This record gives sequence, structure tokens and C-alpha cells, in this order.
Amino acid sequence: MSSVLLAGLRIYARRAPRSASTAVSLLRHHGTRRTVSHTAVKGYPTNVPSLHQNKEGGEVADSAGVKPEHAVISTFDLFSIGVGPSSSHTVGPMRAGKIFITDLQELGLLDRVSASRLIRLLISPLTTRSLCRHHTPQAILLGLEGSDPETIDCGTIPSRYEAILTNKSLHLGGNRRIHFDMDRDMLWRWDEVLKTHPNGMRFSCFNGNGDLLATNEYFSVGGGFVVNDKTKVDENLFYKGVDKSIVHGARLHQTHQAEQGDAIHPSKDDDPGHPPYPFDSGNSLLAITRKHNLTIAQIVHDNERYFGLSEQDIHDKLMRIWAVMDGCIRTGVSTTERTLPGRLKLRRRAPMLYRRLMRGFYPGIGIPATHLIGPNSSTSAGAVDAPEGMRPSQDTEERSVSMPSGGRSRATIVTGSFDHAVLPMPPRRTNIPAVDFLSCYAIAVNEVNAAGGRIVTSPTNGAAGVIPAVLKYIVEFVSDDPERSIKTFLLTAGAVGMLFKRGSTISAAEGGCQAEVGVACSMASAGFAACMGASPETVLQAAEIGIEHNLGLTCDPIDGLVQVPCIERNSLGAVKAITAAQLSMASDGVYRVTLDEAIEAMRLTAADMSVKYKETSLSGLATTVKIPLTVPAC
Repeated sequence: MSSVLLAGLRIYARRAPRSASTAVSLLRHHGTRRTVSHTAVKGYPTNVPSLHQNKEGGEVADSAGVKPEHAVISTFDLFSIGVGPSSSHTVGPMRAGKIFITDLQELGLLDRVSASRLIRLLISPLTTRSLCRHHTPQAILLGLEGSDPETIDCGTIPSRYEAILTNKSLHLGGNRRIHFDMDRDMLWRWDEVLKTHPNGMRFSCFNGNGDLLATNEYFSVGGGFVVNDKTKVDENLFYKGVDKSIVHGARLHQTHQAEQGDAIHPSKDDDPGHPPYPFDSGNSLLAITRKHNLTIAQIVHDNERYFGLSEQDIHDKLMRIWAVMDGCIRTGVSTTERTLPGRLKLRRRAPMLYRRLMRGFYPGIGIPATHLIGPNSSTSAGAVDAPEGMRPSQDTEERSVSMPSGGRSRATIVTGSFDHAVLPMPPRRTNIPAVDFLSCYAIAVNEVNAAGGRIVTSPTNGAAGVIPAVLKYIVEFVSDDPERSIKTFLLTAGAVGMLFKRGSTISAAEGGCQAEVGVACSMASAGFAACMGASPETVLQAAEIGIEHNLGLTCDPIDGLVQVPCIERNSLGAVKAITAAQLSMASDGVYRVTLDEAIEAMRLTAADMSVKYKETSLSGLATTVKIPLTVPAC
């Protein structure tokens, strides 16, 4: 076999076998100048723990001993607009497909492609059916057709995918139409495991003679981030964009020559130095806040300026992220759809919850729709059920009392014997607005995500409801300056997310749900405390409490769907985030565990956690809950 290396892309000049075992050599993403990776080259660490088998002794050793010099990545890589239901299995694969096509276009190979073959190698969630439910095949193929998770019209995904299957035709990059047979050209190899990360995929393309033109492997490492197996030492591993030729050089390269905490601004736009305020831990971040008398949000803001953004750019991007979050909540509470897709036939709750709260924040949907409130409701338009309850009756022999509710009488049934030393408690409801609204907002977002709608990865799709719910609560109930609160919240939460991204993981395939809802809870706790004017030390303590009480949280989605327990878990994560922030502010600097120690504990917990609890649906609720045995087609 002979091959030539053109700008880092391995191009082949021999007839390639048309089997899944084709010998391949990796092309480096966007050429040698712009290669990214998730794995470590010599002297450069990974962002997450990995376990490697000792070939001689058979022992498993933790190889994540060295950490990066600083944790600073762009807030707009951590928060990005995407599509549901999964950042690892939907957003990442779609982005990988587009990256592969972009590579081929840049190197002039696209016009020579007559066939392509995709090999999806996935430990998590282990079954082809689960991948189908995550829309992974759709995401890969539409990415190859040039679609991007941020801009794709979510409503067109099913019809476009069906057209590919029916016509057996794939429109690469929107420019090159080739024959594509799903059964032959998309291979699912459960007997082969790619190194680097559980979520891996390999793309290969061929010319008309069957010669292998190019191939590459990509890894979806959580939060929509896609990386390659090879990298250059000075490149930012966590840039999330597709076409790196059009971005500011500082977002691709990082060096760390200056003293940490010194405000040094680059003299040239393409200076591959470091942001003005690099930090590698919560302690170093606190040191910078003290040295320069800056809040955490101000530090992150100034670091974004280094990435080539003006103050107006930062403002506009943050407002755009919030607009999508807020729009996602609105969609979730106003939809007329009754159930979520999938075999569970899970009923949507957000519309009912929102209407029962009687607070029409969104014009036009504040009046309850009676058919969504519940099967036993017959309220008229403009009215909702009052909280059910009863006062203890003077007549203990009376088992049923009538209470006025919307001008009607309703019998309240008390369960239990009245002829007993311990009398039964009458049914009643308490009104806790914060809990009610937080739950409604979080559930709304995650129901939109489960249905494949537009969401913001924050920091992942599975945990996308926590941060929008807490921020929505701040905007509606707390803030007197919403724009300032939005910017403060997102920038502060972003700083905490960066620490987790570099020091541990945000991928459930590596760390279980503690890496998703746990991290989102920690980020939201910090953002809430910052919006309440807390000191940077208190802000990071809120983040520590948020993650400390999510340590060990497993990922066991029933039927492989991002629905149960994921949706409710986001609701509880949002409530826990505010509780953690309130506790940190009330503690007034009295604490024993630091955020850095909690992040390290999470990293070790993730390394020790059984693979059964890492998004595989092999244990926990996924195995104890019985579901119908019908198998939907991809």
C-alpha cells in the first residue's frame, strides 16, 4: 500500500477491502496545524481519568496523574446551542460528521468520493436500539450532509432521515450526492473497541474504484465536544467548533509561560499565548480574584476578550444562549403534545405544572387548557384547581368533608381508620413557589430535549434543565437587572464548568450522572450565589456543596432513553442547586471541604464506578423497571 500525507490527511492509493476490518490510519483533524485530541501525547494530560490495563501484571492503574496547567476554555464552548436528546450521542456525532466533510472539502477530496462507510463503535449505551433512540444514525448522516447542531431545523430531521433511507442517497456537504445503503454502509461493531473514550466512531470514504481515500476516528467526549486520537501539544483540546480555519488563534492554542494571575494581553491577534487570567483550580481562581479585585464573572469575561471577542460580542452571545434557554422553557410549557417519543410513552408534565402555577409569564399561554390539566378536572377557562386540603374535622367519625374549590364542592377522602390511637392525617398541600417553579422549568427543558428539540448543552443535554431553571427563577423572582444577572450567572457557572471539564469529566459515559446533573448542579449553585452578591469564596463553596451531594450519582436510563430518571433528576438538581447556594451564604465562610477536593473526589469516584452505572442501561432502574418488548425501527 502506498499513501501520501496532504496537510495531515492520510490519503490512500490502493484498492481498499470493503470490510469493517479495513486497515486504517488516522487523518489528523483539520491538518497537522489544527489537530485536536482527547488523549494525551507525551507530557500532555487528558481531561478525564482513564484506566489502562497493565499488560504484564494485569493490574488496572489510574493514568490521570497529571493535570493541565490551566482550565480556561471559552464559555461558548461549554455552553453551546444544540439538539436533543443527547449531547454525546446526537450532538457529538452530528458535529463529527460535519467535521469529516469539512476536512474533505478543504483538501479537495469531496469530488472524488463515491461511497462512504461509517463504523460506529460504542460501549455506551451498548445496544443498537439505544443508539436509534438517541437519534445517533440520523445525527451522523445529517452531519455528513452538512448540518450543524446549532442551526439545523429540528422539525426536518425525521423527513430528511427517511429520505436518505428510502432513496439510498446521501448528499455529502450538500454538494456531492453518493449512493448510501444504510444496511451495508453503516456498520455497528460491538466486537471492536476504539481507544481513548467509550463513545467512538470511524468514518471512511472511497472513490469509484473502491479505493480508500481517507479515514478518521472521532470521539464524542460529552457536552457535544468532539476530539481526535492525535493532537499537537499546544492546541486547545476543548474547542467545539467545526471549521477551525475561521476562528481566532487563541481558541486553538494555549501556552502558559507567564506567571499565573498576571493580566497579560496579547500584542497580536494570533498570539498563541494564554488568556489574561489563567487558573487551574478553585484555589488559584480565588487567588486571582483577590489579587486583581475582580469577581469570577469579570475574570471569565476578560478571558473571553482574549479569544477575540468584543464586549458587545460577549453580551450578544450570552443573551443568545439565554434566549434559547428561555425559548426552550416556553416550548416545554406550551406544547400540546401529550407524550414523549419512545416505548415508555411517558406523559409530558410541564404544561400541566405550569398552568397550575397560575403565573402567565409567557403571554397567551397563562390561561389553562382544561384537557391538559388532568382527567378529573373540569375547571372553566381562567381558573385552576385550588390546593386540595382539609382542616381536621370536629367529628372524627366523618370520613369525608367538602371543601370549596372554584365555587364547587369536592369530597376529600381520608385514608385510614378513625377508630385508632393514631388518627389519619387529612390530605393537604403546601405551597413552595421556588420548588414548584424550578421543577416546572427544569422538566420543561428536559422534555423538549427528550423530544429532540432545540436546547443548550449546559454542560450536557442530559443535564440541560438545571441551569436554565435556576437562571429563569433568578430572572423572574429575584433580579432587578436581568441582563446583568444573566451575564453574571452564565460566566460564573462557566468558570466552575471549566474546572470540572479539565479536572474530572462532564461525560456520563465516563463518570455516571454525577458528571452531568451533578456538575450542572454545582455550576448553577455558583451562578445563583454570584447573582446574590456572594463573595468568590462563598460562590465556590456553593459549587462544592452542589457537587458533594451528587457524588456517586449513577446513570441508569430506562430503555436507554434520556427520560427516566433523567427528567426528574434535573428538577431535583435545580432545587438542590439553590439549596446549596443558600447554605453556603448562610455558613459565612465556615466549611471544611474545598471545591478542588470535591472535584478530585468526583474524578476518583468516576474511575472506581462500574461501567454498569455509566450510561449503559445495564443496572439500576434500567434493569428493574419492566417495559414493553416491542422494538421500534431506527
